[in-house]
Amino acid sequence: MTDETVASVEALTMMDEAPPQRGALGAWWREGLRAALLMRPSWSGLRVTPAVVAALVLVPDVLSVLMERLYIVGSANFYWPAFFTGWLELVVALFASWIVVRDVAPDDDRKAPGPVALFAMAYAQSLFIGLAGSLIFLPMIRGGTPAATVKIVWYVFLAWEACAIALLLWRGATADRRWRALAIALVLGSMALNQYFQPLRHWYPARAAAADTRADTSADEDMREPLRLTQAVLEGQPQLLQSKLATLQPGRPGVVDVYAITFAPYADEDVFKRESAMVASVMQDRFGAAGRTLQLVNNATTATQWPWATPLNLQRAIQRAAQVMNRDEDVLFIHLTSHGARNGVLATAFFPLEIDSVTPQMLRGWLDAAGIRHRVLSISACYSGSWIAPLAEPDTLVMTAADADHTSYGCGRGSPLTFFGRAMYDEQLRHTWSFEKAHAAARIVIDKREREGGKTDGYSNPQIRMGDAIRPTLARLEAQLTKAGR
Repeated sequence: MTDETVASVEALTMMDEAPPQRGALGAWWREGLRAALLMRPSWSGLRVTPAVVAALVLVPDVLSVLMERLYIVGSANFYWPAFFTGWLELVVALFASWIVVRDVAPDDDRKAPGPVALFAMAYAQSLFIGLAGSLIFLPMIRGGTPAATVKIVWYVFLAWEACAIALLLWRGATADRRWRALAIALVLGSMALNQYFQPLRHWYPARAAAADTRADTSADEDMREPLRLTQAVLEGQPQLLQSKLATLQPGRPGVVDVYAITFAPYADEDVFKRESAMVASVMQDRFGAAGRTLQLVNNATTATQWPWATPLNLQRAIQRAAQVMNRDEDVLFIHLTSHGARNGVLATAFFPLEIDSVTPQMLRGWLDAAGIRHRVLSISACYSGSWIAPLAEPDTLVMTAADADHTSYGCGRGSPLTFFGRAMYDEQLRHTWSFEKAHAAARIVIDKREREGGKTDGYSNPQIRMGDAIRPTLARLEAQLTKAGR
């Protein structure tokens, strides 16, 4: 047998053994559907090319952008900066694919997929998971399904998505169990982070349409458009602050007047905006602070209504209050609401602005410099008990939502109010003018609700410290309000 004949026979044998190549995208999506249904995909005959990988990655993303528009009833605005967010899962998925099959040769796909092939299959299955999600949630959201029901179904959907990607990585891996577990943990962790931080959306309701909607819910927060730094907003904010400060009325001789400032610097959760408004309303309606109240709020929806919650604006508000109040008899009330850290820093977020955080030492310095004598300071944040020592003095009442070692509760996405804000201000202070009595009653209510809510790190343990010198002033204020029958 000649050498040419032997070579021809070997070539035919190799062709018989080699898996036939299947239609590019159609074959990938057929196997992607199997993977989405938690079945083992077949890698036989699948070929990885740049065009195939690009299509498998881009088609689900383009479909997601198009379907996202359908969730909004009425006119909507396209927000192109969203394309710069949400890439964490893609990067982690590629890295995880490399971890579990990094020792597979590119042409060995008859036995196991290579890293790029495994990564591409993850996106092939995501197309069908995304389609299923749209078919499930689109009629629910447009049909007004209760948010609690939507959330339950969403958790089930996330569990399915997590199982699908975990099974795909486990079955397609050639590495040992430890590497497989690490890869799966990385991918599931990136999914959890994306859920927590919520990348920007590509579509948001037009402002006119959004203004007509009901009160905020967790779904509304997801659909709220980020801050747009237009020239009107940038030029209007300084004027807005000056206008609000100019309207603060002077103190009345012989009357204990309350000046109220609420400060909500964290724009990523609307609960702080809602709490700011509620506390300001209680101060005006119950404590006679109408005409003497200022809200400082970081939120895209209030950028033309209230000045931003920045350290400089808070300092200016304190200075202005000191100018118009009678510092020998009037009281300055300040309520700060945000996330908090163990070191006493109040969390700030207002993309794309960069805003410094407020600390208890900064607040104490501004109050001292302005000559504010009678102070009622309220801090609704995790670990806010760390603010008491720096702020406490004879002429000051300090109240916090937690002690220095525990988190507070109710400051997450979709919460109507924090547990502290709701119990202290929306409930107790609507029935008494005594901050001490309201705080004592709120502690009991908060403890009960935290237990019912499943808080796992212990009772938040709200704190209060009343200075001896401010007690007569607050007693006089309480008697004055009781007589007025507010």
